[in-house]
Amino acid sequence: MHPEAAGAGPSDSAGIDPTRLPRHVACVMDGNGRWAAARGLPRTEGHAAGEEALFDTVEGAVDLGLGWLTVFAFSTENWRRPADEVRYLMGFNESLLVRRRDELHEHNVRVRFIGRRDRRVPRRVVRRMDETLELTAGNTGMTLTIAFNYGGRAELVDAVRSIVAAGVAPERVTERTVARHLYDPEMPDPDLMIRTSGEHRISNFFLWELAYSELVFTDVLWPDFRRQHLFDAIREFQRRERRFGGVG
Repeated sequence: MHPEAAGAGPSDSAGIDPTRLPRHVACVMDGNGRWAAARGLPRTEGHAAGEEALFDTVEGAVDLGLGWLTVFAFSTENWRRPADEVRYLMGFNESLLVRRRDELHEHNVRVRFIGRRDRRVPRRVVRRMDETLELTAGNTGMTLTIAFNYGGRAELVDAVRSIVAAGVAPERVTERTVARHLYDPEMPDPDLMIRTSGEHRISNFFLWELAYSELVFTDVLWPDFRRQHLFDAIREFQRRERRFGGVG
């Protein structure tokens, strides 16, 4: 499914069955650099433009009544990018939390983070994350999870290490065991994963959790993504038949 460019299609939730919403939508926010390059701008300008896309999407998800939304903000592979871009992203994400956390709190959004908190993540960024967690911990609306310094393989490695450290006997390891040792055991598996920018891969995102997710790919670059594209993806999700390996 390829939702059309920004501005096309209905911007409201017409045609969406509110009784069949995906419980959890995950999103790979891709295309910031290409968006900037097409306009003759530095790559960092694409990241800055992506902020509006993120919060319009978050507000649309809240209005629709989604329970969980996860966005892939910074991967374990993103450290390979030019040092200036990485420094910008660290500062941008820190300032974004400061600017927007009160707004999220007012929307009754609970914010969580998944990923490694290793020495590469600046301590000031970790402090902002912890402040945001504390501020929104008691909220009862949508849970917005930010995957930061996250990688699907890293999560599985960390889960295995946790299982071994807990002394679980090999014969007692089940799928439930692994799920309990992932970064957020409370998080339901995504029913729907959306990737922007025309790429057709999951790029080390939720390798365990996406086993039975519906995947929707759109050509829209992330800075142009808006709530109507989220709604388009959910309409597509509701047109599909999910069999989980069984017979429809």
